[in-house]
Amino acid sequence: MCGIIGAIAQRNVVPILLEGLRRLEYRGYDSAGLAVINSGLQRLRSVGRVAALEEQANKVNAHGHIGIAHTRWATHGAPSERNAHPHVSEDLIAVVHNGIIENHESLRKRLAALGYQLHSDTDTEVIAHLTHFYYRESKDLVVATRKMTADLTGAYAIGIIAANNPERIVCVRKGSPLIIGVGENENFIASDVTALLPVTRRVVYLEEDDIADVGRKDYIVYDVNGTRVERAVHTSDANAEMAELGSYRHFMQKEIHEQPRALAETLEGIIDGTQLGSDLFGPDSDRTLKEITAVTILACGTSYHAGMVARFWIESIVGIPCNVEVASEYRYRDSVYNPSCLVVVISQSGETADTLAALAHAKYKGLEHTLAICNVGASSLVRQTRFCFMTHAGPEIGVASTKAFTTQLASLFLLAMQLAKLRAKLSLEKEHQLTAALLHLPSAVQRVLNLEPQVALWSQKFGNKQHALFLGRGMHYPIAMEGALKLKEISYIHAEAYPAGELKHGPLALVDKDMPVVAIAPNDVLLEKLKSNLQEVRARGGELYVFADPDTHIHEAEGLYVIRMPEYLGYLSPIVHTIPLQLLAYHAALQKGTDVDKPRNLAKSVTVE
Repeated sequence: MCGIIGAIAQRNVVPILLEGLRRLEYRGYDSAGLAVINSGLQRLRSVGRVAALEEQANKVNAHGHIGIAHTRWATHGAPSERNAHPHVSEDLIAVVHNGIIENHESLRKRLAALGYQLHSDTDTEVIAHLTHFYYRESKDLVVATRKMTADLTGAYAIGIIAANNPERIVCVRKGSPLIIGVGENENFIASDVTALLPVTRRVVYLEEDDIADVGRKDYIVYDVNGTRVERAVHTSDANAEMAELGSYRHFMQKEIHEQPRALAETLEGIIDGTQLGSDLFGPDSDRTLKEITAVTILACGTSYHAGMVARFWIESIVGIPCNVEVASEYRYRDSVYNPSCLVVVISQSGETADTLAALAHAKYKGLEHTLAICNVGASSLVRQTRFCFMTHAGPEIGVASTKAFTTQLASLFLLAMQLAKLRAKLSLEKEHQLTAALLHLPSAVQRVLNLEPQVALWSQKFGNKQHALFLGRGMHYPIAMEGALKLKEISYIHAEAYPAGELKHGPLALVDKDMPVVAIAPNDVLLEKLKSNLQEVRARGGELYVFADPDTHIHEAEGLYVIRMPEYLGYLSPIVHTIPLQLLAYHAALQKGTDVDKPRNLAKSVTVE
């Protein structure tokens, strides 16, 4: 959930480290720090934004040809300078770390008995002291790292430098992403390719338990057995400009407006004329998809909401059971395992710790048919599943997911269609109709984006609100959940979502003039039921904000505000109804004056359980 960057070069690496940290800010953090070797270790740490760390670095003219840096999202110990990374041991070893060391308390006791003084509340500090202990014995940083990691229980990506060895950075990964950036007479490490885009696009993705010894001109990778191995060099298709704001005020706003492009690129090449292609989800995937008898979807947060919509599609269009599980809960309960079930795991980053753990649990239980829907091609999730589908959303910098969500929905709809087609449950006429709707989706989303000025006006009424309710029915209920999540994430307005029919079973007690109620009103079979639910709100003096499709015959009145959606898209309606809820959350956050792209206490890539 934090960010790591390291560099070794002939030039001063401090500007590289600081720029890398800036590009990792989207992951969420509360403090930052760096360490370089310059006649010994020079360490700087700061609570707050990277800009404060940069000010420190300029003040003391920090420089060096080798260094590591970090943005921290607090897990063990409050946000403070003494808990910020890098952590050091005896002014010799400096360490940065993502993840959690589960046995840190017992290690702290052991280290104290060995005479080490611990100065922070973090689990990371034990890594520095253990490395120092073994380095003092072996005089070899790779050997010390291997011995140190043998003592650890948990998940980690670690970067280490030693003051008396200014020619090497040693790094190791287990359960948390880490890459090597390959340059010309300079090399790098990072938790995310985004951090490296200004210096290189050539990257090596470390595998589980890999240890890498990185020098200026070379790098050596060792596997879990200590055997030297070759890992492929990939050229990232990302570029530095993709992570720039351009003319937009925030990355979230930019990414909301990128959704037509993201959807078009996700669907590009998938549809052959008016029909789906074959093996869309990987080589020989059609044969497996034809044989499966059920679907289980594992995901967290926004991706979980996408899975909930997919359940409606799969059970309605395909006619097989679909179960959607919160990934963080899945492996902690007894459940019935069906070996002919397709396990679908969804994650924007492909590094979500809970989702990876749920996937491992499913595979351990004998579920071999696995499919990842992901935005990062070389991620752990993609490498650990049999099949995959890439969403092509492009880099998503804002913590609150937008374009990743809508491209996940489009991908899941393709899955539902392919499952139905392989079972002869999708007539040729219906396939033509649905593929035409998919191809129309980018322009439909653009038309909804044109409603932004109207949504922005609504947001002014949310500036002094503390609570909100979101209502939806059927496959739009998960979209109401997503709307509530977006609002609470970035505006800090407490928001809850309910199936509209559940109002009278409790939530109606909360409704008054100070509780705005946001409703999704598609022109579907549940419309009349929804209208009755909306009357329940009006009768209690509540204020209604309704996103209504054409021909719903819902009209503005006192306490009833209506924004008319451009068109009704049938099965794809949840995707287009997502857009105004994203815009509402964004503009409400502007009214509140919050940090839209980096909301408090949250991180983009949740790589700890």
